Amino acid sequence: MTEVSEILMSVLSTIRVPRPGDRVHKDECAFSFASPESEGGLYVCMNSFLGFGSKYVDRHHAKTGQRAYLHITRTRKTQKEDETSTGSGDPPKKKPTRLAIGIEGGFDVDQEQYEEEVKVVLFPDRQEVTSEDLVSMPDVVRERVSLSMAGLQAADSVSHALQVQQWDGEVRQESKHAAELKQLDNGVKIPPSGWKCEVCDLQENIWMNLTDGKVLCGRRYFDGSGGNNHALLHYQQTGYPLAVKLGTITPDGADVYSYDEDDMVLDSKLPEHLSHFGIDMMTMEKTERTMTELEIAVNQRVGEWEVIQESGTTLRPLWGPGLTGMKNLGNSCYLNSVMQVLFTIPDFQTKYVSNIDKVFAEAPSDPTQDFKTQVAKLGYGLLSGEYSKPAPDPGDDPSTSTEPRGDQVGIAPRMFKALVGRGHPEFSTNRQQDAQEFLLHFINMVERNCRSGMNPSEAFRFLVEEKIVCQQSQKAKYTQRVDYIVQLPVPMDQATNMEELQEAERRREEAESTGAPPPAVTRAQIPFAACLAALSEPETLTDFWSSAVQAKTTATKTTRFASFPDHLVIQIKKFTFGLDWVPKKLDVSIDVPDTLDLSALRAMGQQPGEELLPEVAPPPLMTPDVEVKGILGSHGNEEDDSLYSPLLSPVLDDSTVSQLCEMGFPLEACRKAVYYTGNTGIDAAMNWVMGHMEDPDFAAPLVLPGSSSAPGTTPTESLPEEHLATIVSMGFSRDQATRALRATNNILERAVDWIFSHLDDLESMDVSEGGRSEGGSEASREPPPGPRVRDGPGKYELFAFISHMGSSTMCGHYVCHIKKDQQWVIFNDQKVCASEKPPKDLGYLYFYRRVVE
Repeated sequence: MTEVSEILMSVLSTIRVPRPGDRVHKDECAFSFASPESEGGLYVCMNSFLGFGSKYVDRHHAKTGQRAYLHITRTRKTQKEDETSTGSGDPPKKKPTRLAIGIEGGFDVDQEQYEEEVKVVLFPDRQEVTSEDLVSMPDVVRERVSLSMAGLQAADSVSHALQVQQWDGEVRQESKHAAELKQLDNGVKIPPSGWKCEVCDLQENIWMNLTDGKVLCGRRYFDGSGGNNHALLHYQQTGYPLAVKLGTITPDGADVYSYDEDDMVLDSKLPEHLSHFGIDMMTMEKTERTMTELEIAVNQRVGEWEVIQESGTTLRPLWGPGLTGMKNLGNSCYLNSVMQVLFTIPDFQTKYVSNIDKVFAEAPSDPTQDFKTQVAKLGYGLLSGEYSKPAPDPGDDPSTSTEPRGDQVGIAPRMFKALVGRGHPEFSTNRQQDAQEFLLHFINMVERNCRSGMNPSEAFRFLVEEKIVCQQSQKAKYTQRVDYIVQLPVPMDQATNMEELQEAERRREEAESTGAPPPAVTRAQIPFAACLAALSEPETLTDFWSSAVQAKTTATKTTRFASFPDHLVIQIKKFTFGLDWVPKKLDVSIDVPDTLDLSALRAMGQQPGEELLPEVAPPPLMTPDVEVKGILGSHGNEEDDSLYSPLLSPVLDDSTVSQLCEMGFPLEACRKAVYYTGNTGIDAAMNWVMGHMEDPDFAAPLVLPGSSSAPGTTPTESLPEEHLATIVSMGFSRDQATRALRATNNILERAVDWIFSHLDDLESMDVSEGGRSEGGSEASREPPPGPRVRDGPGKYELFAFISHMGSSTMCGHYVCHIKKDQQWVIFNDQKVCASEKPPKDLGYLYFYRRVVE
C-alpha cells in the first residue's frame, strides 16, 4: 500500500474535484455504450471527468498519460417483498400521479434500483484503492482523493441531466377570459351527478360550458378513446370559450379548458361561475379522471406494443448484428427510426463504422463533443450486435403474457441526441418531432462535417430541373436545384373508393345531426401512380413575369429529375393545413410499390430549336411616387449596383401581410414573403414562409436592392475584411464568405449560421441561380464546381419505411420497417421483431435503393 500511496502522491496534481459547471460523464463511455451496469463497469477520468468502458480506458491512458480513474460498477438489487407487496415477490410499482418528469409524483426515469461500488484504479497496472485504503494514507492524499471521489459520486451525470430535464405539465396559467366571463341568465341548473352529453348521451368525459351551461362530451383522443367532440363543436358554433370537466370538481378546484387559448387554464372565479348554474364546489366530490390523469394514462400506453402496427399478431423477437434496439429517451422515436434506416445504407456504414478505429484515433480530447466520433459510436452500437441481447426482466410477472418479450438491452443514444440537437430549438427538447425534418437536419450536419473526404449524404443528393415555359412567347427558362427528398402530394380527389368515402361522410353527418355515435372512419385509398402524376404534371403559373414580353403572363412549370440518386427518399405529404391553417393529417392508404421505375421522369434539358427567355430581371416593386433611377434593364447591369436607388420602397399587399401575421409569423418575415412572391397572394406567400422558416435571417428586416445586405448588391469593399478572413479560415471561398455576409447585414455570427444552412446553395451557386454566372466579370474565371451528384438508372427497390401514428408530427409514435436478408423487420424502439404484415400502405417516409441490372 506504500507503493500505491506514493503513486497517488505523484499524480495528485491530475486528480481534480468537480466544480459547478463541470461536465461529468459517469453513466456512459465516450466511445461505446458501456455503462457502470456493463461487464467491467465504467472508468471515469479523475481529471477530465470523461467516462470509458474497459475496452477503451487503456487507449485513453496511453494517449493522455492519465493514471487515476474512478471505477464505478452497479449491480441490480434483488427485489424483496415489503409490507405493501401482494406476496408475488414483486413490490407494486409506484404509479405516476403528476404529468411531469423529474418531479415528485411524476414519471420516474430511474425506476431500476442498483447497488453501486466505487474505487480508484491506477493505470497501467490497474492497482485498486478503496475508501478504506485511503484512511492509512498521508493527509494530503486522503483529503484530495476523498474529495474527488465524493464530488464525482455527488455530481449530476451529463447524460442523466439531459434525460431527466424537469418538466411539469400541470403548471397552468390564468385564462384571459376568466375575469370578465359573460354568463347567460337562462335558468339552467346542473344537478350534482348523472350527467350525460346533450347530443349523444355519452356519460364519460363530460364538460359544461361556463357561459351557457351546455353539458356536452369532450374530444376524441388520438388513440380512439375520449368523447365525440360535441363540446368543441359547440364552441366553434358559439365562441363561448371556457368549459369545466364535470366529475373533476372538488373544493380545491377543477379542470377548466379554454378553447380560445387551446390549453388547460386556471379560473380564479370558478366558484362564482359554477354557482351561477347551481353547483356548490364545497360539496362536490371527484368522480371522473382529470385531464392530467388521462394524459398520464395515454403516455403510459404510448410505448406499449398494443398501440402500434401489427399488434394483432405474435411477433418473433430478433437478435444479432444489425438488429439492435434503441431506448426511447422521451419522445425520441423519430430519431431512433431515422438512424436505424441510415445505418443500413452502405455509405454511412463505410464512413463511420468500417473506419471506426481511425475515427476514434483521430478524436479530439473531448470525444463526447465530436460529431464524427459520436456518429461512429452509434453506428457501431447498432451494427455490431454487442447490445442486441434480451433485456433483464424488470420485475413484471412474465406469466401474465404469452407473447415473447421483444425488449432488448439496446443502446440509449443520449450523447448522440444531445450533440445533434445542441442549439436547435426543437431537437434539443424532449418533445416529439417530425422524422422528415430530423432527417434533413442530420443530413445538413453530415454535409457540414464532411467538407473533405467521403460524404455519405451524397447517397441521397440529386438534381431537380425546373422548366418554365412562357405561354405567350413559348420561350423557356431552365433552373436546377439540389434536393435530398422527393415530396409526393396526396391528391385526395383521386381516391379509388370515393363512393365509400361519400357514404361514410353522409353517415357521419347523419350521426352528428341525430346525436348518435359517429361511424367508424373510412380511410381513403389513393393510387401511388396518382401521387406520382400530381408531382410530375405541369403546374400553371398565373402571375409569371416574362422577360420576353416584359410583363406578367401565364406560364407552365414542369419538374423533372436531372439526376437519380443511389438512394431515393420519398415523403408522403400527409401533414397539411386546413382552410383555417390548422395542421391536420390525411388518413390515407397508398399502394406504395416494392419496385419503382422513374426513368420517364428524367429531365431532357433544352430541346432543339427551343428558345430561352432573355436573362433580364423583373422591375422591383416600388411606390408610384418614387422617381425611377437606373432600374436594372434600362441602365447598368447585375454587377453594378450604383444605379439602384436606396430610396425605393416596395408596395406590399397589406391584407396578405396581415393574414400572415395573424397566423403568428414575425412581421418582417411576412413582409419578405409578400415581397419575394411579388404580391401574388396568400398561398404563394405562405409557401415562401414554410420554405424559409429555418433561415437564420427569417425574422430579419426586409432589405431592398441597394442596401448593404441585399445579396448581389453590396460592393466587396464595404464588407469587413476581418469578417471575410474569419470565414475564409473556416475553409470557405472568399465568394462564399462575401455572399454570407451580404445576406446577414455583415454580422459575423449570423453569417456563419447562414453559410452552414446554405451549403448546397453555396456549392452550386451557378446552378441555384438558374444557370447564370455571377456576372460578366466572372466569365474569365474558372467556374465554381457544381454539387457532386451521383447518377444512374431510375429503377429502385423499397428497402425501408418509417411510419407515424397520431394526429400530428408533434405527438404520436414512430416505428420503422427495414428489409434485412429478404425479411421485413420492425424496429419499435427497444423491440426488434420479424414483421408479419408490414403496413407498407401507411408509411410516411419511404427509402428506395437503386436496382443495378
